[in-house]
Amino acid sequence: MNFVDVHCHVEDEVFDKDRSEVLRRAKEAGVLAIITSSLSFKEAIKSLKISHDYSGFIFVSLGWDPTDFNYDSMKRVYNLIREQRFRIVGVGEVGLDYYYVRDPGLRKIQQEYFRNWIHLAQDLDLPIIVHSRSAGKYALQILFEEGAEKVLMHAYDGRISWAVKAAEAGYYFSIPTSVWRSKQKQRLVKALPLEQLMLETDSPVLSPFLGRRNEPANIIYAAKKIAELKSISVNKVADVTTNNAINFFSLNINW
Repeated sequence: MNFVDVHCHVEDEVFDKDRSEVLRRAKEAGVLAIITSSLSFKEAIKSLKISHDYSGFIFVSLGWDPTDFNYDSMKRVYNLIREQRFRIVGVGEVGLDYYYVRDPGLRKIQQEYFRNWIHLAQDLDLPIIVHSRSAGKYALQILFEEGAEKVLMHAYDGRISWAVKAAEAGYYFSIPTSVWRSKQKQRLVKALPLEQLMLETDSPVLSPFLGRRNEPANIIYAAKKIAELKSISVNKVADVTTNNAINFFSLNINW
């Protein structure tokens, strides 16, 4: 079985001491490719370096933490994405976070920034990877309004009814390894067709085991739970989600 971890953060400093071992374990677990998603300019530069060192195995999407309102820093990432258009596979994660941001004025700014990221992804013909913590409905409404098409909803925690609408519109959802223990994620898997799903670990967080650092090798736990919930084989889950990822991100993998 082969897997693609479409969303994680292997540039995170928690991996600085053993990153090579983490990546070795991922390969041994059948992970063909990893998409690491940065959230700041500093992380973006680090991610691009790691991707260069592991060409054909680690790919990069560049994004911005929606709880950070530093416009000048965000603009640096915006410009970097344009500069690195042909070295990256997506814009994100970007989006809305209503869990940490409660102020109506700041939420409005988040929405404006999100629309700008959508326009950038559309202009560069790149997929957009969406963060929508406690804001699933609102993020999807904006995506629909802006005519976004190449959309991956990362670790979606919103209403299932809105997720179904999004899947019907051709949007994809990456199911994190926390589906192993999350009832909400399990309901999401049951409601959506396998053809609209991908797999993610969101390493180093969202581990299948509460309190432990997550890593890409754990992607099997997401596949196993999806297979169980849909009464299909793990091989089927691996085949479909891997093909989804390769086609969606146009990955040039070193097989």
